[in-house]
Amino acid sequence: MSNSRYIVIMAGGRGERFWPSSRLKRPKQLLPIVGETPMLAQTVGRLGGLVPVENIIVVTNLEQMEAVAEVCPQLPKENIIGEPMGRDTAPAVGLGALLVGRKDPDAVFAILPADHVIHDSKGFQSVLDSAFEAAATEPVLVTIGITPTFAATGYGYIHSGEAIGESKGLAVRAVHQFKEKPNLETAQGYVDSGEFFWNAGMFVWSVASVNAALAAHAPGLAQSLSALNSDLDAGVTLDAAMARHYPEMEKISVDFAIMEKADNVVVIQSRFDWDDVGEWPAISRHEQKDEAGNTIKGSTYLKGSAGNIVVSPDGHITALLGVEDLIVVHTSDATLVCHKDQAQNLKALVKEIGAEHPELM
Repeated sequence: MSNSRYIVIMAGGRGERFWPSSRLKRPKQLLPIVGETPMLAQTVGRLGGLVPVENIIVVTNLEQMEAVAEVCPQLPKENIIGEPMGRDTAPAVGLGALLVGRKDPDAVFAILPADHVIHDSKGFQSVLDSAFEAAATEPVLVTIGITPTFAATGYGYIHSGEAIGESKGLAVRAVHQFKEKPNLETAQGYVDSGEFFWNAGMFVWSVASVNAALAAHAPGLAQSLSALNSDLDAGVTLDAAMARHYPEMEKISVDFAIMEKADNVVVIQSRFDWDDVGEWPAISRHEQKDEAGNTIKGSTYLKGSAGNIVVSPDGHITALLGVEDLIVVHTSDATLVCHKDQAQNLKALVKEIGAEHPELM
């Protein structure tokens, strides 16, 4: 088997829970939500030395291709792929397998989200290296499990089993089952058992293994991808082939399409810090706070206020007086003010705003 390794980064999300900063053409993965550089740039940056830059592929959408190229100028432009429409993660994974397979049918590749926060790049690369080795050695679908640090209700879980081997010193465990986002009591039981990991949506597999899984568990999608590949063989451009076949693909996540059905899924435990910053309150875990627990980014004055999150652009002063636990985000054309407890409902509000003001999306 070839030892060639590739990375496919999924970067097509809309990031609606970070509105009004996040917009369709420049969503959260293309913004410095945490840190000083865009989330996607951080993701690409922590891969340095693990694979050649020409082996990194970003799957985004047509509206975001130009912004991705600006954020990641080191990537070859032909490695930035714009889907004509969102079809969730399974078609993106299948497209990644097709593109990597056309370069090297014996390759192994990792699927990574574009917007996770990981500070320990060395630890991350070490775990990914072990996952690559496991996927190259056996026909398995490798997922990276995050050790839970609290009873999270916003993450899916992986129920791991016994160790069935090791890869570069890390245990490779069988996966019993994937669990959807639980309630608090169930999540606490998962954490207390010591048998569960958070599902971070990071996978590593060979082209052959993931294609076999798609054929077995998502035959309709596999058929569409095969037809797309045939078009490419016939000289049709990738954009034209995707425009022809994407509308017929089922909109489905890779978890539902193959991971929850396959019997050759294994998990390798992470050895690095990890956070999926899914909504505004998450930035408080990574940005410096003032004495009153306020998280501030930009030009802000606060008096008698505590526990707030304020994002204000340079040149615009945002002032808070006598308030607590608010999220205040100002942009040139929209301002958000909401209580932290309502952050999970922002997506529904954004949908209502978009119906009347599509220019704000």
